Amino acid sequence: MLTSLVSGKDVLCTDEFSCSAKETVCITGHREKSILPYNNDPLYKNMTVTAVKLMLYRYIDMAAERGYVNFISGLATGADLWAAEYILEKKSHGSSIRLIGAMPYLRHAEGFSEYNRRLLCRVENGADVLVTVSSDPNAVYSKFESGKYLYRDRNYFMVDHSSAVIAFLNSGASFSGTSQTVNYAYRSGRRICRFGTEDIYRIIDDSGADIRSIKRDISFMENVFDSPY
Repeated sequence: MLTSLVSGKDVLCTDEFSCSAKETVCITGHREKSILPYNNDPLYKNMTVTAVKLMLYRYIDMAAERGYVNFISGLATGADLWAAEYILEKKSHGSSIRLIGAMPYLRHAEGFSEYNRRLLCRVENGADVLVTVSSDPNAVYSKFESGKYLYRDRNYFMVDHSSAVIAFLNSGASFSGTSQTVNYAYRSGRRICRFGTEDIYRIIDDSGADIRSIKRDISFMENVFDSPY
């Protein structure tokens, strides 16, 4: 049995894992550095990031309202871990949803900041299942070696085991891991529920850059899982 290098929890290999794709949604999204502040004004950076988180949380709530039980996070910094942390919060308040953490390889967090390693540790300890697409405990990512497919394999694993994808994907982000995941999901016929910073900016415009109004407007959004795809 493999164990996490961050939390020490058991980690399954893909051939040991199963779930009902019909009841499962995976989550993919950019890191915080990809979030440009509203009006390119650094003073709005925190507000913009907060609005992204609120939108991500609302999409998770929408999925849970429509019967999705399993939520797969890729455990990357940014949207993946924000989503996972929120799912654990919902579980702590009695929700019966499950968090599945999918890592590309055991050493994937070696470059994380101390803050993100602590967050990852909390997420892993609260997750219902941890799974890795690489059974090699010494595997590392490389652009030129066999390890170059580790992140792609993680992304494809998440889509293959889901019937829907929640994606925080900015327009024009053609070469990101998030776009790779979404493009594969499109080819695989999965439901895509997507938003980007352009949507966040419109909400901030409408709200008058007031965080309470932003939160209210997001909470009143119609459920995107009701739309045809």
